[in-house]
Amino acid sequence: MATGIICIIILMACIFGIKSYAKRLSHGCCGGGGETIKKIRPADKQKSHYPHTYKLEIEGMTCSNCSTRIENAFNTREGCYARADSGKRTATLHTKHPLTESEAREIVKKAGYRVTSFQTIT
Repeated sequence: MATGIICIIILMACIFGIKSYAKRLSHGCCGGGGETIKKIRPADKQKSHYPHTYKLEIEGMTCSNCSTRIENAFNTREGCYARADSGKRTATLHTKHPLTESEAREIVKKAGYRVTSFQTIT
């Protein structure tokens, strides 16, 4: 009897796992529904115009839509140019004006992710 109950529990866990995986394949990890999010480009893409550079490690960023959301969160701000890499779960941020760690964390948080490391490069 106990063995039967355990087998049913394991079978149900497998079914839920397969359903979750199938949903992720069809809709993307962040619920993009298979559609690609439009990238917002910064007005100035010349890196030499940005004297401040930061490297952020971001938790929860797992696909290209996630990367685009992070980039858009920064690129919509005046004087910011961001590039995110979902594979490395990092973002490189170039700014014309200094940015505090708390400001960067808040921008990422509003996009739905969490900064695990903030490093000033220059």
